Amino acid sequence: MKKTYITTAIPYLNGKPHVGHAVDYCLADVFARYSRLKGDEVRFQAGADEHGSKIFKKAEELGVPVRELVDENANSFKDFIAKLGVSYTDFIRTTDDAHEKRVQEIWKRLEDHIYKAKYDGWYCPGCERYITDKEYKETEGVCPDHQKPYEKLTEENYYFRISDFKDQIKEAIESDELLILPEFRKLEMLKLLEESPDVSISRPTSQLTWGVSVPGDDSQVMYVWIDALSNYLTVLGYPDDEKYADWWPATVQFVGKDILRFHAIIWPAMLLGLGLPLPRTIASHGMVLINNKKMSKSIGNVIDPVDVLDKYGLDAFRYYFLRHIDTFADSDFTWEKYDDAYNNELANDLGNLVQRLATLAKKNGIKNVSLSNDYEFSKEYTDLMENYEFSKAFDLVWGKIQDLNKKIDDEKPWSLAKNGETEKLEKCMNDLIVGLLAANYELSPFLPDASARIFEVFDSEITPPETPLFPKQ
Repeated sequence: MKKTYITTAIPYLNGKPHVGHAVDYCLADVFARYSRLKGDEVRFQAGADEHGSKIFKKAEELGVPVRELVDENANSFKDFIAKLGVSYTDFIRTTDDAHEKRVQEIWKRLEDHIYKAKYDGWYCPGCERYITDKEYKETEGVCPDHQKPYEKLTEENYYFRISDFKDQIKEAIESDELLILPEFRKLEMLKLLEESPDVSISRPTSQLTWGVSVPGDDSQVMYVWIDALSNYLTVLGYPDDEKYADWWPATVQFVGKDILRFHAIIWPAMLLGLGLPLPRTIASHGMVLINNKKMSKSIGNVIDPVDVLDKYGLDAFRYYFLRHIDTFADSDFTWEKYDDAYNNELANDLGNLVQRLATLAKKNGIKNVSLSNDYEFSKEYTDLMENYEFSKAFDLVWGKIQDLNKKIDDEKPWSLAKNGETEKLEKCMNDLIVGLLAANYELSPFLPDASARIFEVFDSEITPPETPLFPKQ
C-alpha cells in the first residue's frame, strides 16, 4: 500500500479563520480523499502556529493570558476544519511539549549553519518578517499587504545561513526534484532565491518572551521559521521517532502564494541542513478576491467563511471554492456569483438530475440497473488529479453531469414508458443511472456528503429524495 503524506500551512493564531485557510484545507482534503479511493494509506496534517509577537500583543490587548488565547483560537480552527468536512489525521500545535522539544533538537542539528550577528534594518510586524533594503525601496517603506510603514529595528539575533544551500535548492527546483506548482511560481522562486539573504531565526527575550527557547541561550527565543516550518516533521515524530521516515518526504504540501517563498527557500534549506529529502511537490494556490479586489479589513470587504458556510451549507461552499476558484490562480468571489453557481449549477444540473432519474426509475419499476461498487477513475480525471489540477478535474466531472442532462432530454425516457417500449426504457435508464454514479464517484473527493447521499438514492432499491438535494434559494 502506497503511503501519501499531505500537509497544509499552519495558520497564525492571532485572528479568526479566513477564506484563504478554507481553500488550503479543501484542496488538501480533495487530494486526501482521492488518494484513499486509490487505495493509498494517507496521513494528512493540519495545525496551528502559536508563538510570536503578534499573538503576545493580541493577548495583551484583550487582557487575557496568552495561553488562554491560543487555546481558544486553536479550538476555533479545529471547529472550522470540522465544518469544512476536512478529513485530516494529525493536528499539531507549536505549543505542544513534544513539538517544542523536537524543534530544539532540530536547532541543534542545524547549528553548523547558524551564526549570531547584529541586525540593523527594516522589519514588518504584520508579516513578522525582516525587510531587505531593496524591498524597502521598491515598496517606498510601506508594507503592501498591511499598508503600514516598516519599523526600524536594531537587535542581535541568530541567523540561518541560506547561502550554504542556494546551489542545491536551485538545482532541485530546476530539475523538478522539488516540484513547485504552478510553473510560473517556480520561476518566481528561482528569481527570489538568487536574492535571498541569510534569515534571522531568533528574537531577544528583551523583545519577545513568547516562544521556544534557543538551546544553550536563554536570552533568545526561536523565531517563526525554525519553529513553525518544522511542524511538518515534528508531527511525524522527527527526530526521536524513526517511523517518521515511513512518511517523509511529503507527497504534496499545500500553501498560499503569500508564503510560498518561505516554503520554497527557507524550508528546503532546513531540510538539506538536516540531511533529509525535500518534499516531492509544493502546490501554491492563489488568492480569493472579493469583487476583483484583495480582501482587506481597511476597505471592509472581508468575507467570513463561516457566513458563507451558514448561508447554503457545506456542499455549496465546497462546490464554489473548489470549482469556481481556480486551483492555482487568483479568483473572484461575489455573492451574486455564489448564488448563481448554487441555483443554476449545483441545484439544477446535479440536484434536478438525481431527482428526475430516481423518480422515473421508481415510477416505471426500473430495478435491473447494473450497479457496481467497483468504480474507476477515468484516465483524463486521474491525470488532472495527479497534477493537482483540481478545478479542471471538477470541470471535467461537471461536463459529464451536463452531458447526462442533455442525454435525458434527447432520449426522453418518459416517452419510451408512455409508448410501452420497455426494453429501450430499461437500457436508457440503465445507461443514465450508471453514467451518473460513475460521475458521482469522481465527484466524491470534492463533495463527499452530497456524493454519499446520491449513492444512497440509487442503492439496491431506488428511492427518490423526499426533498431536493439542493433546495433553490
